[in-house]
Amino acid sequence: MDTMRLFSLLRRVPPGAWIAVIWCCYTVYSIRMFLGIPGMPYVPGQRFTPPAWLLLAAATTAAIAGSALLRRWPLPAVGLLLAGSSAAALDVHSPTIHLAHYLAADAALGAIVASRSRPAWIAALTAMLAVLPAYSILRSYLGYPPGLLQGWYLYALTAAVAWLAGNSVRLARGYAQESRTRAAAEAVTAERLRISRELHDMVAHSMGIIALQAGAAARVIDTQPERAHEALREVETASRETLAGLRRMLAAVRPDGPGQEPESSRKPAPGLADLERLTASATAAGVHVAVERRGEHRPLPPDIELAAYRVIQESVTNVIRHAGTSSCAVLIEQHEEHLSIEVADTGHGRGGTAGGTGHGLAGMRERVALLRGDFTAGPRPEGGFRVSARLPVPAQAQHA
Repeated sequence: MDTMRLFSLLRRVPPGAWIAVIWCCYTVYSIRMFLGIPGMPYVPGQRFTPPAWLLLAAATTAAIAGSALLRRWPLPAVGLLLAGSSAAALDVHSPTIHLAHYLAADAALGAIVASRSRPAWIAALTAMLAVLPAYSILRSYLGYPPGLLQGWYLYALTAAVAWLAGNSVRLARGYAQESRTRAAAEAVTAERLRISRELHDMVAHSMGIIALQAGAAARVIDTQPERAHEALREVETASRETLAGLRRMLAAVRPDGPGQEPESSRKPAPGLADLERLTASATAAGVHVAVERRGEHRPLPPDIELAAYRVIQESVTNVIRHAGTSSCAVLIEQHEEHLSIEVADTGHGRGGTAGGTGHGLAGMRERVALLRGDFTAGPRPEGGFRVSARLPVPAQAQHA
């Protein structure tokens, strides 16, 4: 745990801090012969003069400033790092810029490639490749022997590796951002489909009941006023239940706020335990629903309960609206590993629309597919229409 915490803390250190540490450590190492540090080589008679100390201080200041400015002004940062490295090498009479100092600038180049635009890293890479020839020219101008360029290809290779590393980080960040954007879009689409299915299954069933009861009331209001009143009461009940369902749905997709129903008091989603109310409303609309349950009645996950209830509700609604029959049968078989549902009628053999392409069938198929189940719907050979669904039960729910 301590190792993981240390690793997490190290990841929070900005790149500029690592670059400054690398640069300063190697600077101390490069002037070891002038300092007389125990355990390090020391050449008697060689010592740093005050001008040399001033140049070293200026070089160190430039490198640290470049490391600090890396995040906000990357190009000036690389320029300061290269200038500081050149000054430090000149201060100790080195024929070339020290590789460790150059590697610190490479780290800055990688950070620029990872986070900045193409013109920025092209300018930084150009400066990295030109600094060694420029250092050799500077030594000649100051009267020193020209700098060594034999190792220029090695320095250029380290710059190329830094560019590749930074480009890999940039591509990985772009891919991660694209994945997050795609996941957010897919989540929005899935939520819209879920809301669409809920609205269709809930409103379509209630509106079917309301339409049938209102039509019945209109036909008998003069001859059978009591029957008309009963039908209108069913219309009122279905309307209130639909309105309450719409309010629950709006509360579910909206955060709690002033004047809204608290989440703890919201009514749970319907399940198989609510079939009695569903069959009662269907019977009031003129379709008798015979429900048969087989197998062991064990608690099921809420998503399976909701999907099963919605499949039965939409199937019964289609029977009421389109089948032209007065009865249908619902069979529920609960096994250890899956739940099977079948709704069959003896009507006209249409499941909502001709050819079975209505939104209701599509919504049921999507619900079952989301739970990795199987769904079929179509006319029966003996007449009528059948809807079948098989919903797998998760392993953790099998032993609950």
